[in-house]
Amino acid sequence: MAKANKSAELVEMTVAEKLKALYDKQMVDTAIDKIKILRGELPLEVQDLEDEIEGLQTRVSKYDEDIEALEKSIAGKKQEISNAQDLIKKYEEQQNNVRNNREYDSLSKEIEFQTLEIELCEKRIREFSVQIDEKKVVIDESTGVLNERKLDLETKKKELDDIIDETQREEDILEKKSAQLDEIIEARLSTAYRKIRGNARNGLAVVPVERDACGGCFNKIPPQRQLDIASRKKIIVCEYCGRILVDAKMTEE
Repeated sequence: MAKANKSAELVEMTVAEKLKALYDKQMVDTAIDKIKILRGELPLEVQDLEDEIEGLQTRVSKYDEDIEALEKSIAGKKQEISNAQDLIKKYEEQQNNVRNNREYDSLSKEIEFQTLEIELCEKRIREFSVQIDEKKVVIDESTGVLNERKLDLETKKKELDDIIDETQREEDILEKKSAQLDEIIEARLSTAYRKIRGNARNGLAVVPVERDACGGCFNKIPPQRQLDIASRKKIIVCEYCGRILVDAKMTEE
């Protein structure tokens, strides 16, 4: 029964009343748009900063793991050097007890091999140390940027929270009013309104005729068409941009 009564009410609305309801809804929705514009790009900026911070943290963590692996490799090479030194000492002691030149030469080759192993390990240690230093520089730079971005994020979040605190109540009231107007506007007009509004760059689906031109695209409206719009007996759209046109006097009501 309630739905039937609502349908009857919609049918009973005059064209002028429909136009007024559409215009009022446009004004409310425009006010909501302005609140969102006031927030501006802050939500996107906050999201971008959060993504950048996450990326920097991942980068620093990865370099920390690389340094840890390099330090383990250095420790391993130092152990190899220690082992080689022990062998050299052992071979040198054995040289003192050799029975012929062949055994002495064989031990000398082992000592030479272990000496080369030590030199190779020392070279690798130097290379690993350079890599560690380079990665530490990147970590320091990334950490500096990371700290800056965290401060930026804190500032942006505070700005956004302040704006939301200031505007949320107003937005809630406007959203409720927009929904109430939607209930009295017949479905086909509501659908057309949303479609036009979605296609309009500035979100304007219902505009007044101002200075003999469409308030949306600013193309001239012929005099006879302006009279038809002012009569409020039928819904007229701009032939250039498709917006619903109302007479300028409606903006003062």
